[in-house]
Amino acid sequence: MNLKGRNFLKLIDFTSEEIGGLIDYAAELKRDKKNGVDHTDMHRGKNIVLIFEKTSTRTRCAFEVAAHDLGISATYLDPSCSQIGKKESIADTARVLGRMFDGIEYRGFGQEIVEEIAKYSGVPVWNGLTNEFHPTQILADFLTIREHFGRLKGINFVYMGDARYNMGNSLMIGCAKMGVNFTACAPSAYFPDKKLIDLSLSYAKESGASLHFIEDPTEAVKGADVIYTDVWVSMGEPAEVWQERIEALGKYQVNDRLMAATGNPDCVFMHCLPAFHDTKTETGAKVCEKFGRTEMEVTDSVFESKASIVFDEAENRMHTIKAVIAATL
Repeated sequence: MNLKGRNFLKLIDFTSEEIGGLIDYAAELKRDKKNGVDHTDMHRGKNIVLIFEKTSTRTRCAFEVAAHDLGISATYLDPSCSQIGKKESIADTARVLGRMFDGIEYRGFGQEIVEEIAKYSGVPVWNGLTNEFHPTQILADFLTIREHFGRLKGINFVYMGDARYNMGNSLMIGCAKMGVNFTACAPSAYFPDKKLIDLSLSYAKESGASLHFIEDPTEAVKGADVIYTDVWVSMGEPAEVWQERIEALGKYQVNDRLMAATGNPDCVFMHCLPAFHDTKTETGAKVCEKFGRTEMEVTDSVFESKASIVFDEAENRMHTIKAVIAATL
């Protein structure tokens, strides 16, 4: 598998073999790290820049630790440190950074921004999250599932909640490509875009995956191996959206009753984090004060249960991002 010089912008751009190859490579790099194998000579002397128009704990730390492990220096630009799209066009910024750095990560808003950076920079560009896609997260999710079940193909995967944006889109595409049976469970207005569904169905025909779109939570989770959810209101959306989402998605909360409804004692719970499972955050406290809810998309009992593998998943962000950087540089 030769991915040198490739961008990593969305899973649509990669074959199932390439996605599987990156997961294999991440597993290898993870084993090496646990065994104390030093890879700092792999890309020693190279430099990458991390553009964060949306802040993050996991994505930033994953990229910085991965870069350090590979001998790479990383420069972090937060929203106040970059003129991208403000005093300087995206194309001009990309051409400047491409002259100084060996790779560029972008985490922010529209997918068209990271695509434009890739068009003009002349170096590999990696999508750390856009409104539409979150490909590095899906690699981490798939590595985690494979570690726990020994396989991806044939796993029954249920995504609970708003499936219209980056996580729902990327998980659907990834599952369809890798032979994972995918179910989106939400009100029909919260299902993914029809064009993306049709594209995913074409991938599923090749891989043998099945895709389902179900409104009833109890029906959707029967036989599930994985139940996955995400926050109901994404970063950058106005606070006023909380009322609408609570009313629309309240019955899609992942709780003990829903986990039991799977009929599968080995079913695991996954979440890309951060999660509003208690009131120990500013947002959680404010939502509780305004709407009287102490838990949102997942209950604390599920989040802290033996079924929860969210921190394995969080760790794997670093290993899979390391694989992407190492392979494309």
